[in-house]
Amino acid sequence: MATPPPISNIIRRLRFDANEMTQQELADRIGMTRQTVAAIEQNKYSPSLEAAFRIAEVFEVEIGTVFQWKKTATD
Repeated sequence: MATPPPISNIIRRLRFDANEMTQQELADRIGMTRQTVAAIEQNKYSPSLEAAFRIAEVFEVEIGTVFQWKKTATD
């Protein structure tokens, strides 16, 4: 059984709440590719700290609202 990633996010919900913003629209606003946004959104890739702040800025929320870190038994 795969271990869930320690960082999760609510980007998909934030995009939906922002007039159903597309992954491409978000990517254009933060200077990344749509594929990278999709990977971050699906928890397959952890963004850089700068990218995480840019994403939070787009949605006008704190970074901790977008991304959550889950402590694991080994932490």
